[in-house]
Amino acid sequence: MTGYYFIRVKKDYATAIIEDLQKLDAVELLGAIDNDIPEWQKKEVLSRLRALNENPESGVDWDTALSRIKQLAK
Repeated sequence: MTGYYFIRVKKDYATAIIEDLQKLDAVELLGAIDNDIPEWQKKEVLSRLRALNENPESGVDWDTALSRIKQLAK
């Protein structure tokens, strides 16, 4: 079965196992996923998180946000 798996390696011996699998051409190591995210977008998200931390009451729950999005889409 082929597919994509995202893992966090926590032990040195696990890294060695993955490297062995790579040598056997059983796995392919891909670059970081966030390489496709534009830098401006990362900065914007960080800016919004800072603003939310400074003013937590400005945040809204998911249902409210979804309702606002639906209103804008009309």
